[in-house]
Amino acid sequence: MAEQFPLRLVSSYMLADAVRHLVFERADGQAFAFAPGQFIQVHFHYADGKPTKRSYSVATVGAGDATPVSRIEIAVSYVEGGAATALLGGLQEGETITASGPYGRFCLFDNDANRRYLLVGTGTGITPYRAMLPQLRQVIAARGCEVNLIFGARNEQELLYDADFTAFEREVPGFRYYACLSRVPRAQPRAQDRQGHVQALIRELAPDPAGDIAYLCGNPNMVDEAFTLLKEAGLPVPHIRREKYISSK
Repeated sequence: MAEQFPLRLVSSYMLADAVRHLVFERADGQAFAFAPGQFIQVHFHYADGKPTKRSYSVATVGAGDATPVSRIEIAVSYVEGGAATALLGGLQEGETITASGPYGRFCLFDNDANRRYLLVGTGTGITPYRAMLPQLRQVIAARGCEVNLIFGARNEQELLYDADFTAFEREVPGFRYYACLSRVPRAQPRAQDRQGHVQALIRELAPDPAGDIAYLCGNPNMVDEAFTLLKEAGLPVPHIRREKYISSK
């Protein structure tokens, strides 16, 4: 069993109407080392005392490698009647929870030699890509590859970390940020916005079996449909890396 450790809430803010960004530090004074793309598990109990846990990708923007960080940031979607929502939705600054990790291999690989990354996310599935930004800066500079970040949301208010991705696009040539809005367009549309779902934009970007590696994170239906689309375009299965986000009560 992985080591468990206490996390103390330092600060928080609402990213959207039903998504809260939380910033923790380890209450035991230890630093936290993770690879961008990994997640932690939050451990707690149901009202009947039965133990359970929920997984959350680390959103912390660190140094771009496994250098320990002092803060652990996550994004939490509120689920009506959800046990984790009751715990994390009402958590106050200074209060503690129990966590473990990091876990997962939804990370950039050191031996990747591709010409382009297609990073696709919906909802809080965009979170691991925020943590990857410093690493992506290094990869673009070192290998000259292109990165297309594709974010699917219903409206502008649900584009989590939009300012972070927009600023990064201005700073880093080779990084392009696309927003696919399925219901309501931005009040001030941008050139790389699209109306509709991420699958249509994936087709527009013409996946290249010889040069692309794709990451898919978020809604299970999106992940499955995009995986099929990319596989039909000829991408090798090892070059389509997936992580599904399933809402649990």
